[in-house]
Amino acid sequence: MAFISNCTADVIAKAAQALKDGHLVAFPTETVYGLGADSQSADAVTKIYKAKGRPADHPLIVHVSSLDALGDWASDVPEYAITLAREFWPGPMTLVVKRSELAKNFVTGGQDTVGIRVPEHVVALALLQEFERIGGRGVAAPSANRFGAVSPTTVSAVEDELADFLSADDLVLDGGASQVGVESTIIDCTGEAPRVLRLGAVTAEMIEGVTGLKGVGLEKKSEIRVSGSLESHYAPKSKVILNAVAQPGDGLIAMADVTTPAGVIRLSAPKSIDEYASTLYSSLRAADSKGLKKVVVVEPQGDGLAAAIRDRMTRAAHRA
Repeated sequence: MAFISNCTADVIAKAAQALKDGHLVAFPTETVYGLGADSQSADAVTKIYKAKGRPADHPLIVHVSSLDALGDWASDVPEYAITLAREFWPGPMTLVVKRSELAKNFVTGGQDTVGIRVPEHVVALALLQEFERIGGRGVAAPSANRFGAVSPTTVSAVEDELADFLSADDLVLDGGASQVGVESTIIDCTGEAPRVLRLGAVTAEMIEGVTGLKGVGLEKKSEIRVSGSLESHYAPKSKVILNAVAQPGDGLIAMADVTTPAGVIRLSAPKSIDEYASTLYSSLRAADSKGLKKVVVVEPQGDGLAAAIRDRMTRAAHRA
């Protein structure tokens, strides 16, 4: 396993060839770091599941470089999905569409749908473009962490999670800290209107505003399996407690206007919802590095990204 911090054109070419040769490449996106493999190679994708300890029926998101690839992966793309892609790609949005023959069971978890995303990160896009230039059709990539754990937003977090599970030929590209900090919004585009399957930075209000369709909301009982939908997920080793009064020795994550009680270890004091999201996972990791037993998270109120944060923390606090 090699960590590369200077992502030159030569490095990108090397990483794309590594993917083509069946190796894994962890790479930065604007949401979190992903662990990528050639979407057309069952053996390569199997390495993702093994490295993460991920259930084989849990589908992966295919990352492509542009909207042009959507039609290759989908057998049926509704007009509103095209509208969403034109507005929000590249960006933190995954579209779930009815799959074409290009999407194999080992990527879709055996479902008749596939998730597609165009990330908004210069390193990710350069990697995808080079991979496609040498014949690749897309990079299957979940977050670059062990299954159910806190997603990585820095290259050091990737190392903490996966250093013991990657091979000597795998690569990790350092693109700095992820700006958004929570995973992409996942939108079901298989029906007459879009439905949100996972909350993220692209909100229901934004979707309605672009498509003109009303009643777009979180689908809590969808038959489509997607990443991050389990009751227990995004959890650090420390126990997460929501909206309580932190006690001495506890960690605390809360907006800057929340006072830190005496003896409490302040892990994060964001001044905005965007900052809350971008620092959330690194703050949870800091709790683990400090050996804290408990972390109190005072959740932000409101819709949009605040709702996505509450979704992640509800799952982090759930102990299966």
